[in-house]
Amino acid sequence: MAQQVALVTGGGAGLGLAIASALVAAGTTTIICGRNEEKLAAAQQSLGPLCHTRVLDVTQLAAIPAFVAEIIETFGQLDVLVNNAGINYKKPFTEVTDEEFQMVMSTNLNAVFAMSREAAKAMLQQGSGCIINISSMAAQYGIPKVIAYSASKTAIEGMTRAMAVELSPLGIRVNCIAPGFIYSDMTAAALNSDPERKAKVFGRTPMGKMGQPQDIGSAVAFLASPAASYITGVVLPVDGGNSIGF
Repeated sequence: MAQQVALVTGGGAGLGLAIASALVAAGTTTIICGRNEEKLAAAQQSLGPLCHTRVLDVTQLAAIPAFVAEIIETFGQLDVLVNNAGINYKKPFTEVTDEEFQMVMSTNLNAVFAMSREAAKAMLQQGSGCIINISSMAAQYGIPKVIAYSASKTAIEGMTRAMAVELSPLGIRVNCIAPGFIYSDMTAAALNSDPERKAKVFGRTPMGKMGQPQDIGSAVAFLASPAASYITGVVLPVDGGNSIGF
């Protein structure tokens, strides 16, 4: 993977930072993009010289073609795209506004389509490439109060399969990772403040614990590597068994 160039959206913090860290550890030149320049700079400092940053709001769809073209011009190639950037509103179904629903879909779905389309154009010229989308347990089963998020992530899984069928014969593998409940200060605080929800999460997770951000990073690094060269069109749960738990 040392000869590869990767782009991670939403790479300045959280899962995106863990994904970028795993790719950098594998020797991959990794560009992280996001809206917060300070977070990106801090991430770059922690990841070292293989990490590069670009400021981008992925909902500005008209800016994406020029953005990807600049990446290709600067780095000469684009081998791996990780569509990680995403947002969520936790609200009762009847209180979600049209604007909120559309914002989630714009960030979590429309931007993934536009970014993947432009990356695929470059990868087709190379004759190879790898696109990895990030889904969620919200696409595996019903979770209350996240209707827009659930809709967007369910669509991501369908789009992953459709993209794989169309692009894999041309040398581009397309896969998806569905994280389970992954530890962060925010998720830990949310579960600790809601004992009933916490009991439900751990009760249906056979491994009995939350995952760590690096678990997602490792899965991405695997799917991006030659070790996964015959894997395409899959949705890989990284969830401690949560999606099959009882």
